[in-house]
Amino acid sequence: MKHYSDQWIDEWCLDNGWTDLFQERPGNYWAFPPGAVMPEPIPTSVLRSIKAAKGWCEEERVVLWLGAIAAVASLLLSYFTHSPMPLVFAFACGAVLSALLEVEEV
Repeated sequence: MKHYSDQWIDEWCLDNGWTDLFQERPGNYWAFPPGAVMPEPIPTSVLRSIKAAKGWCEEERVVLWLGAIAAVASLLLSYFTHSPMPLVFAFACGAVLSALLEVEEV
């Protein structure tokens, strides 16, 4: 899952003089630092500070809304069917979504 908006990283690069931003793999951004001839990865401390300042990206918000809708629907379905199975489904969805929302340390 994408945890950083490309626009956030691009803004940081423009503000700090880094050029030619590209994403090697999800969550791994590279660019040319000021005066450098070789690209370097954007420091993880910078990525963490951007994430702390900006919050959730659009993809994460969509996943959170889907999880909330699934939880409410499972609760209602469980109540009306008198069965715990929809709650088991909601628990499984919550486990998967929490794993997706975890930011990987590179």
